[in-house]
Amino acid sequence: MLIKNARIVTPETTFTGVVDVREGRIHSVEEGTTQVPEAIDWEGDHLLPGLVELHTDNLEKHLAPRPGVLWNTHAAFAIHDAQVAAAGITTVFDSLVIGERDAFGLRSRKVQNECGQALLDTAAAGLFRADHFLHLRCEVATRDAAEAFAEMSDHPLLRLVSVMDHTPGQRQWHDPVQYRQYHERNGKVSDETWQAMLTDLKAQQETFALPHRRTIVAMSRERGLPLASHDDTSIEHVDEAVRDGVALSEFPTTLTAARAAREKAIGVIMGAPNIVRGGSHSGNVAAADLAREGMLDILSSDYVPSSLLQAAFQLHSDIGWSLSKAMRTVSWTPAQSVGLTDRGGIMPGLRADMVRVAIRPGMPPVPRATYLEGQRVA
Repeated sequence: MLIKNARIVTPETTFTGVVDVREGRIHSVEEGTTQVPEAIDWEGDHLLPGLVELHTDNLEKHLAPRPGVLWNTHAAFAIHDAQVAAAGITTVFDSLVIGERDAFGLRSRKVQNECGQALLDTAAAGLFRADHFLHLRCEVATRDAAEAFAEMSDHPLLRLVSVMDHTPGQRQWHDPVQYRQYHERNGKVSDETWQAMLTDLKAQQETFALPHRRTIVAMSRERGLPLASHDDTSIEHVDEAVRDGVALSEFPTTLTAARAAREKAIGVIMGAPNIVRGGSHSGNVAAADLAREGMLDILSSDYVPSSLLQAAFQLHSDIGWSLSKAMRTVSWTPAQSVGLTDRGGIMPGLRADMVRVAIRPGMPPVPRATYLEGQRVA
């Protein structure tokens, strides 16, 4: 496939040129044009690397389309996959939560194990549009976190492990009032029930958080799996991440934590919806502020796949980053951070994972076509 008249965005620069794709790889990238009759004219649309997503909960929307309704896991994966591919994402790390707090709900151990198997089944059947890997998010302050992690630690598609603690009163939920508002979004509970729940959560944290974190970190390091910390708030949290050999800090909640992470050479991941919305829905630090301070390395779509591309363009238009620098946060840098050195850029020798994007005045960027190893998938 020979493409001409495309605005090509490489990790270092942007220009109008020609890309030659052969056998699923980028053979050449050149400025200018070509007179080859078979060349496909992209009419000035942007040619970007396929987006690389390290942390998405989007699958959960399809697993539980309504409160109390659980959907077939294979069907949920199929639609989730179609949605991320249509958003220009060619590599996606599907996040499954380890550590049960609801034996019958969306994040129950049973459902998460079923998802792990459905991920394998769908990949083996060749039915995915995008390239899928597994990200295990480990809720360390739960009774079964270490045991559940052990069950899935040798999953063939596991490529990233994060350790997190959502006990109210610290990290993301340092404000208990906001935690209650979030928890009650689908129904109110009495003060007595609420207080009993808080007491139980804090007791679990005191008993399980530290030993489970140590166990999961040790098992991950034995397997050579990259580690991420989650919702770091203080310098102490970052120091703990350093001791654990953490490579990525997901969604630090304060400027202090983000700065400490960067000083310790830990990559900082922030939510793309935070950029698009203009701030955190939890009242934490704004991703745009970190970008202005030079403390943002990677964006994650988190719960809105289409936000990844839009946020990258907003880093360019609103923050003043070059388009190449902005696109690195959603392609080159996340790929490199988890050892996927064969993708993430429009460069000779790399996989031809690409997305064609139209830009029109007054509108967000629109993905028009997505290619995985040179084959159109959306």
